[in-house]
Amino acid sequence: MSLIITISLLSLTLLESATGLGEIIYAINAGGPAYTDMYGIHYEKDPLQGRVGTASDYGKTLALIGRVSAKDEILYQTERYHHSTFGYDIPANKDGDYVLVLKFSEVYFNAPNMKVFDVVLNGDHTIVADLDIFEKVGRGMAHDEYVPYSIKNGKLYHYDEESDIRGGKIKVEFIKGYRDNPKINAFYVMSGTIDEVPKLPPIVKPEAETEELREEVEEKSTKSRRASGPKQPDPYSLDDSSVLIPVFITMGAFIPLLFCLCRL
Repeated sequence: MSLIITISLLSLTLLESATGLGEIIYAINAGGPAYTDMYGIHYEKDPLQGRVGTASDYGKTLALIGRVSAKDEILYQTERYHHSTFGYDIPANKDGDYVLVLKFSEVYFNAPNMKVFDVVLNGDHTIVADLDIFEKVGRGMAHDEYVPYSIKNGKLYHYDEESDIRGGKIKVEFIKGYRDNPKINAFYVMSGTIDEVPKLPPIVKPEAETEELREEVEEKSTKSRRASGPKQPDPYSLDDSSVLIPVFITMGAFIPLLFCLCRL
């Protein structure tokens, strides 16, 4: 219990040390109701409700969601998934720099390589490739993806790539792959740079787990140093008596022979 409290306090400390927010352009609590988080970001109710995919609050069955304050766990407990590719339209009618923050949490699977999918922006930009939430952070742990882009003269720029903006909107899509269904827990778009976005704290591993890992590494290191084959005796460890034994045997055989020769 004390470990959980320590992690929660560390999370709050790191979160509150964020540099501040730019203007929030759009925010959605996927699969859930409208909600305002600890930073004052207001997430709208999921506009795809009853239209596309499946809304789920299965994450509420978990005792807690790691890396996030208890107040904002709801953003990672609800989600929308679909058996096919789906997405959301984002307003894009003003030039400037933006950051798309995608929020995920694996609340169902207990192993990697079970749910893997891509995320594409504006039809042309793969902003997250082969996302395996469990592989990145495990089960019941918050995971955010921070995606910077800019808009200028009717075009979207993501690093060195550009694409045309049509109808004053861009789409963020979750692409169906071969490993289960794509999903999203929540997301928002902020006007500004990544430095202005509140970040999740680093994952803090329990001390017991860290100690167990250290002991396992030491054990493997010890085993790797063992020589193969039977152990050879140390020639220098033999005492003097063992060295003289062959001499005594030789002398014992030579004396009777010498006696016989003398009688001749």
